[in-house]
Amino acid sequence: MALKVIIIDQNPDRTAVLRQAMLDLGHDVVAQLGANEDILSAVHKNEPDVILIDMALPDRDTLEAMRLISNEIPKPIVMFAEQSDSQTINEAIASGVSAYIVDGLDPRRLRPIMDVAIARFREHQALKTELQSTRNQLAERKDIERAKGILMRAKNMDEPSAYSALRKMAMDRNARLIDIAKMLITAEELLR
Repeated sequence: MALKVIIIDQNPDRTAVLRQAMLDLGHDVVAQLGANEDILSAVHKNEPDVILIDMALPDRDTLEAMRLISNEIPKPIVMFAEQSDSQTINEAIASGVSAYIVDGLDPRRLRPIMDVAIARFREHQALKTELQSTRNQLAERKDIERAKGILMRAKNMDEPSAYSALRKMAMDRNARLIDIAKMLITAEELLR
C-alpha cells in the first residue's frame, strides 16, 4: 500500500536519498521540509501517513513540533539520528516518535523500520483510546453515584431505589443515564 510521507531534514543530500528510497518503495513524498519550517502546518495540510525525520541531533524545536503533532493529529514518526544518548532518545519517544533509529539511514532497512513504527504507533493509539474510554467510564460512574447520593439525601431513598428512579427518568425521557445524572448534579449545584 502506498503511503503519503513527509520528509524532514536539513541536509539536501540525505533528503534526496530518503526521497528516492520512498519512491522506490512505491510511496508518495507529499512534502520535504527543513527542521525550521512549520512542520505542524505541513502535517495538517498534507495529511501524511508517516513522518520521516533525518537529523544528526534532534533539536528542541523539532521535538516540540513532534509533541504537538502527537497531541493534535497523531501520526507514526520515524526519526533517524546520530545521537544515541538515553536522554535524547527518551525525549524523542516522549515527543511521540514511534521509532528512533541510530547510526544513519540505510534505504534497504526502510520498509521494515516503517512497518515496525506504524505497528507500534497503532498499538500506542489503541492503548490511548482504551485508557481514555476507561477514564470516561469511571467519570460517568462517579457522576451516577453522586446523583444517587443526591436522590438518597433529598428523597430519603435507599441506593437501589435511587438508581431505579434515575433509570426510570432516563427511560421516560429517552435519555442516557449519565445525562440524567449530570442534570441532577447541575440542578443540585444551582440550589445550593
